[in-house]
Amino acid sequence: MKSKASRTVAIIVAHPDDEILWAGGIILNNPQWQYFITSLCRKNDEDRSAKFYKVIKILNAQGIMGNLDDEPEQKPLNAIQVEQKILDLLPNKHFDLIITHSPFGEYTKHLRHEEAGRAVITLWNKGKIATNKLWAFAYEDGNKNYFPKAIENTPYLETLKKEIWNKKYNLITETYGFEKNSWEAKTTPKTEAFWVFNNPNEANMFLNK
Repeated sequence: MKSKASRTVAIIVAHPDDEILWAGGIILNNPQWQYFITSLCRKNDEDRSAKFYKVIKILNAQGIMGNLDDEPEQKPLNAIQVEQKILDLLPNKHFDLIITHSPFGEYTKHLRHEEAGRAVITLWNKGKIATNKLWAFAYEDGNKNYFPKAIENTPYLETLKKEIWNKKYNLITETYGFEKNSWEAKTTPKTEAFWVFNNPNEANMFLNK
C-alpha cells in the first residue's frame, strides 16, 4: 500500500528486526509516514542495539529500545510488566496507526511476540494508548512445517514489488547482518499481511476469540 498522506505510525515489536521482517514493506512503501519504532528487548545487547539504530536512521524514523528479559528459556513475563514497559517507551501522544505483533504470534512459538501483541491490545482497551487504528501482523508457520508466511484471509494483504522486497531483504542481511542461510533471511516475507482493527472492541474480541 502506498499513501500520499503523512501518518503518525507507532510500530511496537519485541525484538530489533521484527519491524523489518513483518512490516518492512509497509515502512519502505510509505517513507512519508512519521514512524516511531519501539523494540521491547535487547537494549543492552550492544550488537543488536547498534544495528537497530542504524536501521532507524536508514528509515528516517525515530525509535527506542527496552530491555525486557529475552533469555532462551522464554519464561512468561508478567502482563503488567510488559504493558508498563510499552508505556515507558512509547511517546504519550495520539497516533494515526499502531502496528504490532499478533497476540497469537507469527510462528511457533515466541512468547515475547504474543505478550507484546496482548499488551498493546489491552492498553488500547484501557485507554492508555491512543490510535485511530491498530494493525497486527498476520503470519503463520503451520506449526513449524514451513517458514512463516502471510495469512491470506486477512483484511490487508500485499505482495511486495521486487524492488521493495530487495530493500527489505538487504536490511535483514546487510544491516542486521543475518547470514543468507539464516532463519531470518529465509523467512523474510515477500507478502505482508495484517489484521486490521478500527476500535479497541474489535481488537479485544480478536484477543479473546
